[in-house]
Amino acid sequence: CDSTFFAGFYAPCTHVQISNHLTLLAESLPPELSQQSSLLITNRGHRNRCPVPGILYNTNTLESFHALDKQSLLRAEATKIWEDICSGKAEEESAVLSRFLLISFADLKKWTFHYWFAFPALALDPPATLIDLKPASQCFTSEEAESLSAVCNDWRNSSLTSDVPFFLITIALNSHATIWPLKDWEACQSDGQKFLFGFYDPCHLPKNPGWPLRNLLALVCSRWKMEKVSFLCYREKHGFADLDLSLVGEVTLSVPQGWEDPKFIPNAVGWELNRGKKVGRCITLAKSMDPTRLAISAADLNLKLMRWRALPSLNLDILSSTKCLLVGAGTLGCQVTRMLMAWGVRKITLIDSGRVAMSNPLRQSLYTFENCLDGGEMKAVAAVKSLKQIFPAVEAEGVVMAIPMPGHPVPSQEEDNVLEDCRRLQNLIAAHDAVFLLTDTRESRWLPTLLCANANKITVTAALGFDSYVVMRHGAGPLGSPVDIKSKREDALSASLDMLSVEDRDTRLRLGCYFCNDVVAPIDSTANRTLDQQCTVTRPGLAPIASALAVELLVGVLHHPHGILAPGENALSSSNESSEQPLGILPHQIRGSLSQFSQMTLLGHSSNSCTACCSTVVSEYRKRGMDFVLQAINHPTYLEDLTGLTELMKSTSSFELDWDNETDDEADI
Repeated sequence: CDSTFFAGFYAPCTHVQISNHLTLLAESLPPELSQQSSLLITNRGHRNRCPVPGILYNTNTLESFHALDKQSLLRAEATKIWEDICSGKAEEESAVLSRFLLISFADLKKWTFHYWFAFPALALDPPATLIDLKPASQCFTSEEAESLSAVCNDWRNSSLTSDVPFFLITIALNSHATIWPLKDWEACQSDGQKFLFGFYDPCHLPKNPGWPLRNLLALVCSRWKMEKVSFLCYREKHGFADLDLSLVGEVTLSVPQGWEDPKFIPNAVGWELNRGKKVGRCITLAKSMDPTRLAISAADLNLKLMRWRALPSLNLDILSSTKCLLVGAGTLGCQVTRMLMAWGVRKITLIDSGRVAMSNPLRQSLYTFENCLDGGEMKAVAAVKSLKQIFPAVEAEGVVMAIPMPGHPVPSQEEDNVLEDCRRLQNLIAAHDAVFLLTDTRESRWLPTLLCANANKITVTAALGFDSYVVMRHGAGPLGSPVDIKSKREDALSASLDMLSVEDRDTRLRLGCYFCNDVVAPIDSTANRTLDQQCTVTRPGLAPIASALAVELLVGVLHHPHGILAPGENALSSSNESSEQPLGILPHQIRGSLSQFSQMTLLGHSSNSCTACCSTVVSEYRKRGMDFVLQAINHPTYLEDLTGLTELMKSTSSFELDWDNETDDEADI
């Protein structure tokens, strides 16, 4: 149970049928815990915000809320009031005569709030006896009423006294009224004049004074031992004193037994009744709130609890603002999307050219049977609709387009369309912060990999076998951010290309991409395949595992101080830096096998002959643009020739081993 000092506010009643209740505002809580003691001072001077010191006890469970010792809590607050009366503080700072206590429990998942207010009142024993109570307009002459209204308005309009809720009133024989602070009690004692105690009355009832009177009478009884007291319940209309609504009353008092003892503490009452019963209140806001805002709040709550309990450095802002592009909206794409949303990513774009087939809904979680009807909806469109149904606040976009691929030659009449797709993909990658490569074929990952290396984008690849998977993050591009070729002279560009290196700015080897370990260029992997070979056949459990790991890699990169340049780590990394990261190590590759229920982290550096991310390929793309892409698509061996893989394979095939024909016996001699 946590306790916090804060302030409530009230003002005199301003309506004949409505009381002015205690109000809690954003300003009620101190901006800093160290400023709790000065909270009342910083909230002074507002005529409609008379401060009332209070304390909040917030519990973490409903059981703790019910188990609180409410009588002890009430008595503790009443003791503060009594001590302020005995010490004279209540006369100097009359706001402390009214205190309140609030206990609460907030169920933020259901938006249900349990709370109970107490307004401690010192019990007079014997109790005060009300002799008379009537409208103030009936208790004064017209001259007295006019003067009293004028001084009350002046008191309320002064920034020094507008929120001072307790005061003294004297009316001289010449009908002139004066208002005094409580500390001037002795100065305003004079024979022949009317004398009243005044207070701001929030109550509208014509026959009932408001709750601040209770402790005012305790102060009068304790400090000044008066047996008969007249009081003014000050109320207003349209911001001015209203003596028809205000009340004047008279009570008789007897000093209770024991009040002379400095160690004595009076009994107290004050727990608010709920429909006549002494129980707390409960309010449910879920039904009155916008469902979308409820969904956002619930989703954010889970992440905030993660940050509160285990990950104080979790950056929710960077997660919610990161724009993610998913190339492929199939089994992996659906799972990755769900994982991204669970981590708080709100901006997601999906690229796919396929339609939802009857076999898809069982493994691809964003689709249903209805999406398969009438030939099937486009996956990119259906996925976005599903995401909006799951979480209306997601900013999702579906792009229907095919990815141009090496080994899939383009007829001359289709070249313009293919080049347009290439430019569109280039623009999409440039507009996003992170890219996931989640397609079925190896060659469909080549162009996105090249474009990401050129734009230096965070790139994560996930690929599945029958019972194995690989998840990896690509290293930074070889050239960093792309240069504006148009603004550079050719000689300056040539000089920059001569300085290309596979090392990043920290002189560490760049991490490799999906193609860095290949010794052949990507080609058409679907040609001459039977139906069973064309279908992706994997164990159902692979996709959720690989997708979760892919998203965890992205979250790790976003939280790593080096970002995309973060080195590859594993459980045996000697670097102390990895152990200090709140999310743990950040591997380069994760390879797993369901048949062995095993998983390992690997590290692979970039290759000088990579067909997708090496400096030769990226620089050639920057020089030739879409002409280079079109040549790579139409001529399968072009990339191998450009990167030197052709020469490498020739030298390998011509290499002959010189076998040692000596016998074992001879070798042993």
